[in-house]
Amino acid sequence: MPYDEHLEERLDRILSRQAGVATKKMFGGLCYLLDGNMMCGIVGETLMLRLGEEGAAAALGEEHARPMDFTGRPMKTMVYIDPEGIESDADLEGWVTRAIGFAKSLPAK
Repeated sequence: MPYDEHLEERLDRILSRQAGVATKKMFGGLCYLLDGNMMCGIVGETLMLRLGEEGAAAALGEEHARPMDFTGRPMKTMVYIDPEGIESDADLEGWVTRAIGFAKSLPAK
């Protein structure tokens, strides 16, 4: 399944200000890493975020967020944000900022 290239462009603009970011094709989409740690990505038209257990649990209480169940089993540290939840650049940046915060809390690889 191809991923949303417009969402890629939007993420690239946001993440261009952040040192240590790299991209890698994963999960049939595109993944962004910060200092070697998975941070966020695109699966189809959906934003994928790594927020840690507490961050993911908190996000699931918000509109347009749902468990990341790529393998058929929800991942406790990751969530999907449906396209409706990232229509504005401000909303997208807000979600990505959370993922950056979590990734920065991890040791670099």
